[in-house]
Amino acid sequence: MADDDTLETLVTLRDWLRYAVSRFQEARLVYGHGTSTAVDEAAFLILHTLHLPIDQLEPWLDAKLTRAERAAVADILDRRVTTRKPAPYLTNEAWIQGHSFYVDERVIVPRSYLGELLNAGLDGVVPTQDSIGSILDLCTGSGCLAILAAFAFPQAEVDAADISADALEVARRNVDDYGLDRQIALIQSDLFAGLGGRRYDLILTNPPYVSADAVANFPPEYAAEPVLAHAGGDDGLDIVRRILAEAGRHLNPGGTLIVEFGSGREILEAEYPDLPFLWLDTANAQGEVFALQADALAASG
Repeated sequence: MADDDTLETLVTLRDWLRYAVSRFQEARLVYGHGTSTAVDEAAFLILHTLHLPIDQLEPWLDAKLTRAERAAVADILDRRVTTRKPAPYLTNEAWIQGHSFYVDERVIVPRSYLGELLNAGLDGVVPTQDSIGSILDLCTGSGCLAILAAFAFPQAEVDAADISADALEVARRNVDDYGLDRQIALIQSDLFAGLGGRRYDLILTNPPYVSADAVANFPPEYAAEPVLAHAGGDDGLDIVRRILAEAGRHLNPGGTLIVEFGSGREILEAEYPDLPFLWLDTANAQGEVFALQADALAASG
């Protein structure tokens, strides 16, 4: 924890940003929960603590902090170093595509490439915007993708399913915060098992897809998240395989399945040579998201 001398010496936001980056570098923190560098992580924590816009650092760099503000910033920076928890667990806030979501240790910190695709309305992936009347967000976690899907397709009814009752409590808070309880239904389900015969025009999923070896070697930041939200079996693709086996029975004719699954493209293409995967690249990912049409899944099944 910063001592009195540090609190007196570090006066401006610029001072605290420099101090934070030095401490984070010295502690060899790991990022990837909304930020990718020590500078971005420090800026997020400081701006959040000071109740400033998290995307506006420059205007405030030379602003002087009150002693109470300095103490609050020192505390959250110290907790980031000593607990090694992801920053969003300390702030209880994660951001995707300009939208804020409540998070805590009951859910994985949301960071899906599907958010970017939804923000673009899945252009070129679904036939037309008005062709989507029903959506399933499978493995919904915090509910963020279900909420972004509701924004992208305001005419659609959205089901958000997860095996974890704890995760669904977090999702409920986010759905209620956005006033979407009439559009989004939350369902506890082990993949499709609790959905009965429901069918959808669009199924979205960012399922657990981390290999057993990778989970076993997680740094503290990733180990702080629910293992259930990461563990995908020996090669990380066990749950993806289950989804491919079952999704066709839950898509309407002309429907679309979109899956974010990590780095197993070569494995999937070798195991499913007859499936015409459509690879959906984003600004930060290539070959980690695919789409399949209902007729292709039905033919393969």
